[in-house]
Amino acid sequence: MTVCIVGMGYIGLPTALMMAASGVDVVGTDLDGEKLARLGRGEITFEEPGMKELIARAMQGKLRFSDRCVPADIYVIAVPTPYDKESKKIDPGFVVNAVGDVLDVCPRGAIISIESTISPGTIDRYVRPAVAARGFVTGKDVHLAHTPERIIPGNMIYELEHNSRTVGADDPQVGDAVKALYAAFCKGEILVTDIRTAEMSKVVENTFRDINIAFANELAKICRKNGVDVYEVIRIANKHPRVNILSPGPGVGGHCISVDPWFLVGDFPEEARLIRCAREVNSGMPAYVLDRIRKAAAESGLSDLSRVGLYGLTYKENVDDIRESPTLQLLEVMEAQGFPAPAVYDPMVTRPAVPRQYGDFAEFLAAADLIVVMVGHDHLKAHGAALAGKTVLDTRHTGLGGFGL
Repeated sequence: MTVCIVGMGYIGLPTALMMAASGVDVVGTDLDGEKLARLGRGEITFEEPGMKELIARAMQGKLRFSDRCVPADIYVIAVPTPYDKESKKIDPGFVVNAVGDVLDVCPRGAIISIESTISPGTIDRYVRPAVAARGFVTGKDVHLAHTPERIIPGNMIYELEHNSRTVGADDPQVGDAVKALYAAFCKGEILVTDIRTAEMSKVVENTFRDINIAFANELAKICRKNGVDVYEVIRIANKHPRVNILSPGPGVGGHCISVDPWFLVGDFPEEARLIRCAREVNSGMPAYVLDRIRKAAAESGLSDLSRVGLYGLTYKENVDDIRESPTLQLLEVMEAQGFPAPAVYDPMVTRPAVPRQYGDFAEFLAAADLIVVMVGHDHLKAHGAALAGKTVLDTRHTGLGGFGL
């Protein structure tokens, strides 16, 4: 059996490597020729614990890379699924184009499984019509499935192996075939259901987390206005056996939690009121952080606002993924409000990504008097003493003292 995985990004690549390392014949495809060349040499294209070892194991198996789809038994689509910021609806363009590329070469009876996170009903609204427009009959010429990813940067390899998975399919036999493929490496429970349920379940998972985060962020604002330490409130409240409040932060980033809830808002605007509210709370946190920066600067006597420094550019600790990060959102708010461009440093991001980005920690500290902790990397925990004498606004409650949310 040959599996062709379309898209060698944060989801497609580790999935391809895990399958190949488990003995599956895998072809990984991508439009980025430079990325394919690096992968062909056995190099990883983003930092992730265990990835170097995994690609070394995978290269010993039946793994090859191509800039186009090839005939295969199962196709796994792992391409981006952005949303329209006006309508909040999914932009299915990448998925539909990938399916078209598959249809150009797939043999009769092949399975096309969408691994990308999609809004509920995407396969019915966009994928089936695209298949039909090419003269294929679903359930006969090709079979459709949905296997939503369920991993997080920083722990991808472990979660690929141990997290439970969901397979949505029109035909239970097709679902079982896809389940057997993932069972080659997945030790978690693999549930087979229908496609729409699979679509909804993934979006609901991330929406649930977004709402919980929004509650913590809103609580931080309430406690700030009431003169109460939000972290102490949360610590005490969480002593209750049925309470588990998360920690507030400067916003929500990454491609999942910051995007997927909008799919429900876009498709169900009248019903998804709580979901919309949670999204607005979390999307508004960077502006709240900027307000806290201004107040911290005023209280500490800092008049030169160009001496503000942002520590952390990624969307979470100890990864190099900056997609939709709160820091990027904060920089947009700063620019829109005419705030001077701050110094920026992140030990995990070595490539140039934003203006005034420093590659050296000491140089970054020399350029800033007010340090805003946006990400609690292990690096900061190890070098926190270097912030002595600086004004600190700690949005991640790292224990460095100073101002908080």
